[in-house]
Amino acid sequence: MANINRALAEFFGTFWLVFGGCGSAVIAAAFPDVGIGLLGVSLAFGLTVVTMAYAVGHISGGHFNPAVTIGLWAGGRVPTGDIPIYIVAQVLGGIVAAYVLYVIASGAPGYDLAVNGLAANGFAEGSPGGYSMGSALLIEILLTFFFLMIIMGATAKKAPAGFAPLAIGLALTLIHLISIPVTNTSVNPARSTGPALIVGGLALQQLWLFWVAPIVGGALGGFVYRWMNGGDD
Repeated sequence: MANINRALAEFFGTFWLVFGGCGSAVIAAAFPDVGIGLLGVSLAFGLTVVTMAYAVGHISGGHFNPAVTIGLWAGGRVPTGDIPIYIVAQVLGGIVAAYVLYVIASGAPGYDLAVNGLAANGFAEGSPGGYSMGSALLIEILLTFFFLMIIMGATAKKAPAGFAPLAIGLALTLIHLISIPVTNTSVNPARSTGPALIVGGLALQQLWLFWVAPIVGGALGGFVYRWMNGGDD
C-alpha cells in the first residue's frame, strides 16, 4: 500500500478510537438517565479497535497508537522508515477527533470544558482516583507492555486467522477496566494528546508521562515477545 493510504487508514482509525472512546466518557457516561459507567466506557474503547481493525487493518496493520507502532518496530514487524508516517497520522487523528468531540459536547446546555473536560489523562490531581505519578507511570508501562505482548501474539503467523482484532479489542477493554480510576487510561500517546491540547492546563502539563510510559512499555513488550518467541514472526 502507498504511504498515503496507510497514513489515512491510521488517521481514521485513531480518530474513531479517540472519538468513540472519549466520546462515550464525555457524552454517554455523563448523561444522567443512560450513564454507561466504567464498563461501558471500557467496552467503547475496545469496540473502536475491533471495528476499525477489521475495516482498515488490511491497509495499515491497524496500529492507531504510536506506542503500538514503536512496539511492533521493536518486535521486528515494522520498518524504521514507517514510524514517522504512522505517528504523525495517529496524532493528527487524535487531535481532530478531540476537537470534533469538543464541538459536539459544547452543544449541550451546561457543558463546561473546565468542569466536564474531554476524558483527558492525568495523575495526582489529574487522576480520577488521585493516584500518584509513580502509580500512573508504573501502570501505563505495565499495561502497554502486556498490550504489545497480546498484539504480537494475536497477529503472529501461527495464530488463528481472523481473530486478532477481537483479542486486541478485548485486551484494550480489560486495560480500561483496570486503569480508568488511575489515569483515565492512556496506553496511547495519540489518545492522550488530542484531549490534552484542547483542555490545556494540567492535562497538557502532564502529557509527557502519557508519551514516555506507553512508549517504554510498548517497546519492551515488542522486544520481549520477539526474544521469547525466538525471533520468529
